[in-house]
Amino acid sequence: MNDVAVREVAASGVVVPALHQTVRQTGQRASGRAISLLPDQLISQIAAGEVVERPASVLKEVLENALDAGAMAIDIKLENGGVKKIRIADDGHGIAKDELTLALARHATSKIASLDDLENVASLGFRGEALASIASVARLTLTSRAHGSAHAFALTGDSAATPHPAALAQGTVLEVEELFGKVPARRKFLKSEATEFAHCAEIVRRIALSRPDVAFVLTHNGRVNLHLKNESRAQRIAHVLGEEFAATARLVDVMAGADSNQITLAGLAGNPAEARATRDAQYFFVNGRYVRDKVLQHAVRAAYADVLHGDRQPSYALFLTLPPAGVDVNVHPAKIEVRFRDSQSVHQYVMRAVRAALAGSAAETPVPDAAKSLGGQGLQAGGVPGMAPTNGFGPTARFSFGAGFPAAGASGQPQAPSAYYALFANASSAQRVMEAPAPTYDARASGAAPLPEGDQPAFDQPLGQPMAQLHGIYILAQNQAGLVLVDMHAAHERILYESFKQQLDARHIASQPLLIPVTFNAERIEVAAAEDHADALAALGFELSMLSDTSLAVRAVPALLADADAKTLARDVLRELQEFGSGEVLTRHRDELLSTMACHAAVRANRKLTLPEMDALLRQMEATERSGQCNHGRPTWYQFALSDLDKLFMRGR
Repeated sequence: MNDVAVREVAASGVVVPALHQTVRQTGQRASGRAISLLPDQLISQIAAGEVVERPASVLKEVLENALDAGAMAIDIKLENGGVKKIRIADDGHGIAKDELTLALARHATSKIASLDDLENVASLGFRGEALASIASVARLTLTSRAHGSAHAFALTGDSAATPHPAALAQGTVLEVEELFGKVPARRKFLKSEATEFAHCAEIVRRIALSRPDVAFVLTHNGRVNLHLKNESRAQRIAHVLGEEFAATARLVDVMAGADSNQITLAGLAGNPAEARATRDAQYFFVNGRYVRDKVLQHAVRAAYADVLHGDRQPSYALFLTLPPAGVDVNVHPAKIEVRFRDSQSVHQYVMRAVRAALAGSAAETPVPDAAKSLGGQGLQAGGVPGMAPTNGFGPTARFSFGAGFPAAGASGQPQAPSAYYALFANASSAQRVMEAPAPTYDARASGAAPLPEGDQPAFDQPLGQPMAQLHGIYILAQNQAGLVLVDMHAAHERILYESFKQQLDARHIASQPLLIPVTFNAERIEVAAAEDHADALAALGFELSMLSDTSLAVRAVPALLADADAKTLARDVLRELQEFGSGEVLTRHRDELLSTMACHAAVRANRKLTLPEMDALLRQMEATERSGQCNHGRPTWYQFALSDLDKLFMRGR
């Protein structure tokens, strides 16, 4: 019988003589063992279980030590994914002979000496246990030449070994061979060589992003995999994340506070149109340290909330710098998680900074290239399968050239796009438009004339001059770069949506008292959050009162969300206030409502627009924030370069 069955039978109270004797004897052995100090080797191996998970863990710890030692060039050589051998050479200030043995001792470090140092730690490493843990599970050789020293010395094994002379020009070389050779059971948990190397390469990319001033060379099984020179942050991001990412990403560069309380956020936030299916290109650094923090991840995700399509993931490389005392890095064995002293303020700061970077209009953001978005397919020549050839004016063609040809008897005066501008009046008028059937336009019967020569928009406008409608869905325009294709419904939807948000943000959030308060049983932490954030709740239009230690009453909700489930809404808001210090859930609910209004009020497919109306839409796009994507994260326009069109028709060949 296995141990689980033994415990279950013993707990049931059923007396089985032989089994009862076995349980009693096992308990006696466990309770009879005396408490004793563990051997140092076993202590280090236990610590290694937290610090050394795979070759990439070793690589991370040693690279951080090299950077803390002032290295400006680091050479990394791996064999068999780092399992057989890891060799890291740096040009840092090195380790003195009499400190080599201490370097391999547990909890020996030069980086902190007091609690005050720990609370203001600025180095990447500080615990002094990494090398001892590595030496307990692998064969380790440490060779170093201290700055200004005449000789280099090496140490093989652990802190009990004796340093001996070695050959080394400068810096430190650390070699780790046969990882987990001393604990073979751990090797069974390692993956394939390719997988382990992929993890190692990712560690190098992360650390290389954090220190663009340091040169890195990564070699695997004798083949150079990565070679980065000392360069600027922008160049390093382009080399690690790709030139295309760097070319289309939005610049983030904000600063708040002064002197010792200064906080800055810099880096690049990826173009929403180029979001990915996975999170493999999300890099966030706090004081030079790569971290995975739920507060920061939530802040960035909230900033991208209404410009991402579906469950797509943004790409970014962001660097947050704040006083060391404002962040606790001593909360995770691998130091990959942090705790902020004022997490709510940090969350709001990051969210607003990234949101502002993404807020550019169609005239301010990178041009969405249609050829790149089509991937390897490019622009295809030839007819559409299943469609008969046509000269463009047959029954299959659905082009609308606006009011380019006035009907007989027309006055010849340009018609003002009043029907279009009426959609921007205010939320109440938008509601009326939403409830009314969308009008249909006949371009020829409208009596509108072409724009006078003096009013023709210049080709140097980012979205160019409108020419026609395609299938009643798209607007065709030409600019200096070539052809612009605009989804008129998606574009108008974003314009209305941003207009509604601005109008609502300019007003105080109205609160709707409930005729019958909604009461519910609450967790004690929810009750505490309601008390701690009473002012924030009131500013959001909420009124909550405590009935007891475990119950709350919702007495008022934001007027715009009066039809929502008050209990669910209150709980969601309390949870976000507690975790992130913001009521983003309310903003999401509000924005969903405004998005629906904008979607219904926006110009529909098959609605023919005049040339002045098309031009007004393009100009509004150039002035509206986030107009590159609709409310649902889909692109609103694309640029077809003239050179791509020339290639399509083989011009110049």
